[in-house]
Amino acid sequence: MEAAPTETERATVAERLLTSSLRTSYDPTVEIDWDAPHTPGAFWLPPHRSSLYGTALWEQLSEAQRVELTRHEVASAASAGLWFETILMQMLIREYYRADPTSRQAQYALTEVADECRHSIMFGRLIEAMGCPVYRASTVDHHLGRFLKATASGPRMYAAILIAEEILDAFQREIMADESLQPLIRMVSRIHVVEEARHVRFAREELAAAVAATGPVGMAYARLLVGRAAYTIANRLVHPDVYAAVGIPPAVGRAAARANPHWRATLRWSAARVHANLAGVGLVAGPGRLLWARAGLT
Repeated sequence: MEAAPTETERATVAERLLTSSLRTSYDPTVEIDWDAPHTPGAFWLPPHRSSLYGTALWEQLSEAQRVELTRHEVASAASAGLWFETILMQMLIREYYRADPTSRQAQYALTEVADECRHSIMFGRLIEAMGCPVYRASTVDHHLGRFLKATASGPRMYAAILIAEEILDAFQREIMADESLQPLIRMVSRIHVVEEARHVRFAREELAAAVAATGPVGMAYARLLVGRAAYTIANRLVHPDVYAAVGIPPAVGRAAARANPHWRATLRWSAARVHANLAGVGLVAGPGRLLWARAGLT
């Protein structure tokens, strides 16, 4: 395990991220043409990243139904992103409440909150422009989210942030580079990737410092909560109701996705970087490791 960054090193990183935010920040209400017509027949997600790709159900779908499924899967992921960004903003504000407001770390945390406000508007506009419903969290996940935003701090907070941001980031980096996909989702992904890169860098730096300051009991609790966060986020990506959009009963679609080796490989691919990082700082171990496996992330 690498040595924890010093206070000076953390401040230097935050200063650099503040400068970067001044240079490359976007207002999606201005940068994106929300009224532009969608490209007929273009997928919203690379087909091989669809949760049903490679299954018998996928083979039974027409090309139009496959496009429709990816449209709703993107809306589901955007809904999950909205849900978690709301949690993230409240965690950062709670952290800022007790921070030194003159520190660069505190000032960058506020800058990140401003970014996430714009991202939440962007995801809401995306779902609206796609003509899809908002796929909301289950009652259990809703209450788990309320618990996380009210209590998480230190390693639990920054690890949960990294899990959500890096899993979505893997999908979006691939989407933004694929010229065959809908221009709208490529533009949304590009804006999110650029700004989230700063958030990931900040969270990694703060996580390393938080881990160094946490004792064995706190780390054991953090591993369990982080494992639960990984399980919840992975299961929130594709809401079972998306399958109803192409005539598949939700329970049937979810069972097929969970058993689908292609989808499980996609989940492992999306989580590979964050899993390696969290394992490297001792946050993937004990009972929490089982939750990563149950989610299909390892």
